[in-house]
Amino acid sequence: MLHVLAVDDERPALEELAYLLRQDPRIGQVTGAGDASCALRDLSRMLVEGERLDAVFLDIRMPGLDGLDFTRLLTGFSAPPHVVFVTAHDDCAVTAYELGALDYLLKPVRQERLAESVRRVAEAVHRTGPPAPEAPAPDDELIPVELGGRTRLVSRRTVTHVEAQGDYVRLHTADGGYLVRMPLSALTKRWETAGFIRIHRSTLVASAHITEVRFDGGRAAVRIGDELLQVSRRHTREVRDRLVRRFHHPEGGPPDAGRPAGGAAAGGAAEEAGDGR
Repeated sequence: MLHVLAVDDERPALEELAYLLRQDPRIGQVTGAGDASCALRDLSRMLVEGERLDAVFLDIRMPGLDGLDFTRLLTGFSAPPHVVFVTAHDDCAVTAYELGALDYLLKPVRQERLAESVRRVAEAVHRTGPPAPEAPAPDDELIPVELGGRTRLVSRRTVTHVEAQGDYVRLHTADGGYLVRMPLSALTKRWETAGFIRIHRSTLVASAHITEVRFDGGRAAVRIGDELLQVSRRHTREVRDRLVRRFHHPEGGPPDAGRPAGGAAAGGAAEEAGDGR
């Protein structure tokens, strides 16, 4: 069964499209969004939480972010859904297909024509297979955030650490912090393969941005920029082990590339460096 997202800034048109999609037996779930910015946030949340999204059926002319720009931004996602345009305008078809759209429907939408689009989506999903939630994270990922009615895409590479704040997380970058509605647990699972480490039940850090590690009396802290973030006792051993392994096995080097001369333990060296001795 397919999971699709319907996007239209006109509520009657959105409700009609969602209704028609739900009549197709090949579709198991239809999510609606009132504009492309909301659709981006929904898509980001679904991917982070491991939900599958097979296709987006969307209008082109919408205030703010339009359907064509939305489709261009999908290249920043690791497993973008297929795209079907549903619009009253026939002058963007060439551009839409150049962007990789599976189909281009003109309003008012006929049920039989929509069924043909769903068939194309089903065939494409069957051919490529659904995206696997457990797949390794890509080199980078774009996270849409809302800023004063505008949608900004934040690169994961720029995120130094993440803090849980109720139902939201705050992404910290050198340029500032951004609130995004998603659970920290899901983000931790998704970004683990990209070098992010859980140091506290409410804090996730990017190991690449750690400049100092301190161990003192069984407790630990890591420095990121000007901030010294405490590691909870529950996560201290995991943080220590992961950072020591990183010291032993620097990226691209042989297994013992980080071992000091004379056979000294790399873990001890890392700990001494962190203590500032």
